[in-house]
Amino acid sequence: MKSLRSLLVWVVLGVLLAGSVLAVAAPTTELPPGLQIPDAARPGPDFNADRATEAYLALLSPEQRAQSDAYFEGGYWLQLWGLLYGLLVAWILLRSGLSRKMRDFGRRVSKRPWLATMVYVAQWVLVGSLLALPLTVYQGYFREHAYGLATQGFGDWTVDQLKGLLISLIIMPPVIGLLYAAVRKTAERWWIWATGGTFLLMLFFMMIAPVFLDPVFNDYKPLRQGEVREEVLSLARANMIPDDNVVEFDASRQTTRISANVSGFLGTTRVALNDNLLERTSKPEILAVLGHEMGHYVLNHGLRLIIYMTLILGCGFWVVHRLFDRALLRWGPRFGLEGRADPAALPLALAILSLFFFFATPLTNSVVRQAEAEADAYGLNAAQEPNGFAMAAMRLSTYRKIKPGALEEIIFYDHPSGYARVHRSMIWLQEHQQSGTGNRE
Repeated sequence: MKSLRSLLVWVVLGVLLAGSVLAVAAPTTELPPGLQIPDAARPGPDFNADRATEAYLALLSPEQRAQSDAYFEGGYWLQLWGLLYGLLVAWILLRSGLSRKMRDFGRRVSKRPWLATMVYVAQWVLVGSLLALPLTVYQGYFREHAYGLATQGFGDWTVDQLKGLLISLIIMPPVIGLLYAAVRKTAERWWIWATGGTFLLMLFFMMIAPVFLDPVFNDYKPLRQGEVREEVLSLARANMIPDDNVVEFDASRQTTRISANVSGFLGTTRVALNDNLLERTSKPEILAVLGHEMGHYVLNHGLRLIIYMTLILGCGFWVVHRLFDRALLRWGPRFGLEGRADPAALPLALAILSLFFFFATPLTNSVVRQAEAEADAYGLNAAQEPNGFAMAAMRLSTYRKIKPGALEEIIFYDHPSGYARVHRSMIWLQEHQQSGTGNRE
């Protein structure tokens, strides 16, 4: 009980500190509603893609640009602090003996290894979430409000976090239980089986997310009637995308960001637009964003990215396989860990895996960024709204640094930069001036 009280005191103090770090008034970062086409971005005999791009960038005030840079560059540091914080949580679980005690409790509940492992994982999810709470509150609530990107009160935000925790408690115990079953059954080949199992699980969750997971956090309803709906349906049909499940959802209850997605497969495909996109932008922007998202679907990026990420995760499992046994030999007896198949060693395994993914960040970001660039090109050709796409990119640039250095973009960006997106839009417009495309408002 004494250790539990100390843990709770530490968490409460961490939450209070997180709140005091950014207890400031939220700035105004949003661009005005509606499409804004700078004069330099209108087709004409003197049209120049570079000048048009700079004219779009000038839509951001110096204050907005500084705010955007500060928010995005702060995210670079959060990746490091997140890694270190996760390693600290793993150390606390191991050093305090709490992980070992949770394993022993699981064994008292059931003598069957698979069930004892699931009991351990449920405890690990709860305790890990509690230990991570200070960083979660700072990053997910206070920081988002400080930069004007969040709309939820703390109570509603907490409810959403509890929903996420409940989903984790339902999903994580059987998933990690299966992983440990592979470790027990296949010994040295566990990482191969774990990689294959992860691929199947990601396919499964991609299929069920639109039906079972997303509606837990937001209200989805048929897209409102009107001209936008008819053009969205037409765009879907023209790109061979099912148009029987086109919806909108109330993201404004959580965020000021605009977004849309085309998700699901095998009968669960859904085209979804958030209400911020519908209410704060223009029809050319909406169609441009939907063209991009439809590009992901038509180009089969969902499956491609799952394959690529599975291969990267497989490399991560291999690294864990190579280092984990050595780590157990060195620290296992000190922490009461019994071997590779001991669930109490999960924090140690995840610490190694988190280090791998931290250093693999440029690779994972580049894989996703390439897919996003392909979807950009597809969307420009499908929607034929270059100014709409450029304006949407500018709205995203109110919280994404708009013009990074080349190395900075490779390391930290999982999407093309705002500058790159606007410039590509203007290149497209330059090549299609004779058609009159892109001058619609």
